[in-house]
Amino acid sequence: MTDAPGTPPHHEIETAFEEDGHTITGENPFLLFQDWMSLAEAKEPNDPNAMALATVDATGLPDARMVLLKGFDDEGFVFYTNSESAKGRELDHNMQAALLFHWKSLRRQVRIRGTVSLLPAAEADAYFQSRPRASRIGAWASQQSRPIESRKALWQVVTKEAARFAIGSIPRPPYWNGYRVRPSTIEFWMDKPFRLHDRVLFTRSPDGKDWTTQRLFP
Repeated sequence: MTDAPGTPPHHEIETAFEEDGHTITGENPFLLFQDWMSLAEAKEPNDPNAMALATVDATGLPDARMVLLKGFDDEGFVFYTNSESAKGRELDHNMQAALLFHWKSLRRQVRIRGTVSLLPAAEADAYFQSRPRASRIGAWASQQSRPIESRKALWQVVTKEAARFAIGSIPRPPYWNGYRVRPSTIEFWMDKPFRLHDRVLFTRSPDGKDWTTQRLFP
């Protein structure tokens, strides 16, 4: 039998999926995510915990930006931000979001969709105090997402806040919070030859206790 022009030989297609039995398996997507994140931490040159965070504004127009993952467990994926920023205001209007991790060096990505909740104040306080002092001052200085006349004006505000907190601890601003994305779906994507990529979708059960998996067409 002869393959059609432009079609990869049959044995090459089979080779592309030879890892089906052990590459993407299991009933807990968080364990698989941990494996992939560990690989990314070893291979990615910068910020393996960087992820795109997608929200929608009050009109339904999508918005996206890069943020850093600061923790995850079976309850979800955690990040921190200024709640008065564009993303904070959008989440206040609609507590649903999507995340995307793309690790170019691994040729893999993970897509996550779910609901969002605020972290308890004590957790946000603890993480805020773990940040470098300059970053804590920056959190007070930045009116995130709002207009500013110049870079010089920004540094003037930073200098003012640095003087205000020159001595002693720096408390967490009341508008600086942690968020958890509790996933309803997690999709693992792995690059394969001839654009016949591996895609496996984990879907959380309605009671939140179990996950089902299904393979998707590339």
